Amino acid sequence: MADAAAPFTVTDATFDEAVLASETPVLVDFWATWCGPCRMIAPVLDQIAEEHGDKLKIAKLDYDANPNVPNRYGVMGLPTLLLFKGGEPVQQIVGAKPKRALLKELQPHIEGISA
Repeated sequence: MADAAAPFTVTDATFDEAVLASETPVLVDFWATWCGPCRMIAPVLDQIAEEHGDKLKIAKLDYDANPNVPNRYGVMGLPTLLLFKGGEPVQQIVGAKPKRALLKELQPHIEGISA
């Protein structure tokens, strides 16, 4: 099996199937190449994916290349993380945060994740 616990890329075209139809909660990272804080949070998300990949998927969506999904969910600032559970956004986190703070915000929505 390939590295299933690594963040995966979604686009406007694949978002509904990969994120909304997922039975596992999906944390979507809205990012852009020019965004410094986006680069800072990327390794943190890699760690979370590695440690909690059985309970949570992490998807990355390039904000500049895929304008439809960010518009649909009102994403204005980057990085924005949106947690989808059962096809619905249940948590929004804006800005780069340390791993412990991210896990603490995700904890109420995902069983078995601890900060």
